[in-house]
Amino acid sequence: MSVVNFLFPPSVFVAATSLASCTSLAISGLSEIRGKNLQYSKFFGVGSQSSAAAADSKVKLSSRLGMVMVYTPAFLAGVSSFFIFPDEDFRFLLLKSAISIHFFKRIFESLFVHKYSGEMALDTVIVVLLSYFTSSVFMIIAQHLTMGQPEPQIDLKNPGILLFLAGIIGNFYHHCLLSKLRSKGAKEYKIPKGGLFEFVVCPHYLFEALAFWGFAFISQTLYSFSYALGTTFYLMGRSYATKRWYLSKFEDFPKGLKAMIPFLF
Repeated sequence: MSVVNFLFPPSVFVAATSLASCTSLAISGLSEIRGKNLQYSKFFGVGSQSSAAAADSKVKLSSRLGMVMVYTPAFLAGVSSFFIFPDEDFRFLLLKSAISIHFFKRIFESLFVHKYSGEMALDTVIVVLLSYFTSSVFMIIAQHLTMGQPEPQIDLKNPGILLFLAGIIGNFYHHCLLSKLRSKGAKEYKIPKGGLFEFVVCPHYLFEALAFWGFAFISQTLYSFSYALGTTFYLMGRSYATKRWYLSKFEDFPKGLKAMIPFLF
């Protein structure tokens, strides 16, 4: 089966940004496996390149503020696309809606669901903010560039909607389970239980990846598929690092759990 059956033909710009996005995210995932972790959540001040002294020298924000800052520009990109490109087709409407809904959900969770225990380095906020923002903008631009082109022979919009909904619902559910582990004001970590936590260390990452594959199936552009693949590679690396962290902190942590994908990884 040729890729032309399910992708819009990419321009040189879309092909170049697709390669850059997937490659940079895959490298970031490999860095997580190697212990060079982005400085947020349980990895703040951890890693071969970030001693406690180095972390103390960084400009720091509360995790709640940092995560709201991370997601807000991407949300605004999704919302503004309704006004910048008001008369596009149904596929484009679905993509704009999915991007806006996803990042609104992440802002909502950051404000009202998550119970944070630490801080976040400002340089990490900027890196992750730019990644989400530029990827959202490039997904929107790539979709705009398909206007006037013939539709792919295989329509993946409906599977994409299902993947996206499964992704955001599953992600939200497991975030709620994580939130219930802590009482108000508590900062200690506990071993997560319930849902797919019985099978993998980071089911919330699995469902986040599914949401991005929903973007890809809805959009059917090379950029959206490349970004979903790169995001999956990064989250696999982060989940591997998270499993290693839990094993180092809890003697009774189940060693047989996979990191992100049940029975596989």
